[in-house]
Amino acid sequence: MAKVCDVCGRGPQFGNRISHAHNVSKRRWNINLQSVRALVNGAAKRIRVCTSCIRSGKVLKAGKVAKPVAA
Repeated sequence: MAKVCDVCGRGPQFGNRISHAHNVSKRRWNINLQSVRALVNGAAKRIRVCTSCIRSGKVLKAGKVAKPVAA
């Protein structure tokens, strides 16, 4: 299964692991994906979303009910 966010499309980044002796080997930084029940086209669907999309409000969770803002 691909480690890609369903909302923003972000995936793992690649780089090098460098030891104290400067030995270089490949490594990857995976993004923090969470499985979330979100509203997609008005229906609840389970999608894999990165935590930055959840925090920024790009994902509307299925169980949440929008509360009216008191003015």
